[in-house]
Amino acid sequence: MQKKLLLLIFILFFYGCSKNQKEELLLSTNSWIGYSPLFYAKEMGYLDELNIELIPTVSLGESLNLFLVSKADMLTGTQHEYNLLHQEMHSVVPIVLFDRSDGGDMILSNRTLQELKNLHKSQKIDVYLEVDSVNKEMIEHFIKHSHLSKKSMHFINKDQAQIQNIISKDENPTIIVTYAPYNVLLEKKGFIPIASTKDINTLLVIDALFTSKKTLQQNKKRFENLKRVIDNSIHEIQKDPHEAYKRVSKYLNEISYEEFEISLQTIKWINKPSEELLRKINTSIYSTQSLIK
Repeated sequence: MQKKLLLLIFILFFYGCSKNQKEELLLSTNSWIGYSPLFYAKEMGYLDELNIELIPTVSLGESLNLFLVSKADMLTGTQHEYNLLHQEMHSVVPIVLFDRSDGGDMILSNRTLQELKNLHKSQKIDVYLEVDSVNKEMIEHFIKHSHLSKKSMHFINKDQAQIQNIISKDENPTIIVTYAPYNVLLEKKGFIPIASTKDINTLLVIDALFTSKKTLQQNKKRFENLKRVIDNSIHEIQKDPHEAYKRVSKYLNEISYEEFEISLQTIKWINKPSEELLRKINTSIYSTQSLIK
């Protein structure tokens, strides 16, 4: 009887440990063309095999907040979100690189750049953006790059979904800081691109996956497998973009296949970064020591 009891205790203990090892990890991520590998992996069942669940969000800020209140174990974002997180918790680290924006972050307007410059000094320009995101860095670099006056701008904090719902081309002089695929609908409404990360070369926007040091230590093997899943998903997207599109379009505002292809051209995959890029990131953005390569 005593032996059976000890065996039962051992089984329960072992089961509990095994279950804890496979505890579900939550990943918050927003609609961005560079996160397509995660959407693809979800739809293909690759994330389910790792017991990782996606939490779709409407903005970079929402993803950040979910992580801060421990509603997510990891999140996708740019160096801007990393810097905000690092102010709150020094244990946050980048673990996987996705892409570099190469036109995917952009400035749209219902006026040409020259028309904006010709506005009377008393006329305000409404600027819609996600304030607590890389949108802020984008508009600051744009202002410097275009020589427009910040004093002439009225900043309005909205997430990308809200911006799409309230904006029409016939508004007052308007600037929108956005990113693929949200630009698609806005351009259909008549807004025109006047700048992007392709021509503002003073801004390097890197998208990555972040987590805490503790979560990384507890799930190192699982994150290594996740890295392989992401690499494989990028390969499959490049190999058969049409099939990939059918899997991920619902995460990308149901853009058309042609729009999906165009959006993919606005990023450069850096899941296998060069040593030169790693040195640049390590010098000017954050430490690359924790990255899973």
